[in-house]
Amino acid sequence: MRNTELRHTFPPLRSGRSLKKIVPGVALALLATPTLAAEQQQATALTLGGGVNVAPRYSGSDKSHATTALVLDYSMANGFFISSTRGIGYGNTLGKLNFSAALSYRAGRKDHNADSGSVSSGSDELRGMGDVKGSAIGVPTLGYKVADWLNLQLQAEVPLSERSNGTALHFGITSPLYTSAKNSVTLALTGNWGTSQYMQTYYGVSASQSAASGFAQYDAGSGMYAYDMNIDWTYKLTPDWSIVTTAGYTQLTGDARNSPIVQRKSSPTGSLMVTYSF
Repeated sequence: MRNTELRHTFPPLRSGRSLKKIVPGVALALLATPTLAAEQQQATALTLGGGVNVAPRYSGSDKSHATTALVLDYSMANGFFISSTRGIGYGNTLGKLNFSAALSYRAGRKDHNADSGSVSSGSDELRGMGDVKGSAIGVPTLGYKVADWLNLQLQAEVPLSERSNGTALHFGITSPLYTSAKNSVTLALTGNWGTSQYMQTYYGVSASQSAASGFAQYDAGSGMYAYDMNIDWTYKLTPDWSIVTTAGYTQLTGDARNSPIVQRKSSPTGSLMVTYSF
């Protein structure tokens, strides 16, 4: 198998973290967990890895915690993949256009502190809000390579179960800032939009939730809810072993920013992983 380097496409999914990136929803994310660029899926490759992610306990929390990050990514030469970060799907390229479709999982949110091994977010500050159930999601992604230094991407998260959790869209640009034999540094900027169901699930407070939690009742409408900036640095120790470091920053906006459950409108994220590809 050919060594295939992990690349970052979208920032992590936050409050509804998937097995990939961490935002309520691409949110994986998804610690900041990088994914394979579609244009690199030209040979069969297996990547294994592990490390740690640091992110808010939920989107809007003023407390952060560390969680375990695991990577298992098997990409076939024909475009099919099975991945702990991307789900199960197919991706390919047509000239400067790349595309993929995957079945993945959007993790839930608990109304108490989630331990470091849990894929769900959560905090004791949400007592009375009830748990948000995780859901299977369809993740179509479309990208376009404008130039060697600029890639555009559009990704959707469409719930297939727990459909009332809502749909999210992510609009991103990525740019390789530096590339050498041992180092690669990539910048990613992403805007995140949610339907009214999505926004109410992760940022709204219903009448019953208000009575149980003490938070003021709040109706969150559809719209942009967050902007993310991430910088990934991959350092190749050997042709097979790599260290992947990600530093990120999330700024909540719109109805998400004004939600009564939001204690901090902006927050840093980060991850450190070691990967082996063969």
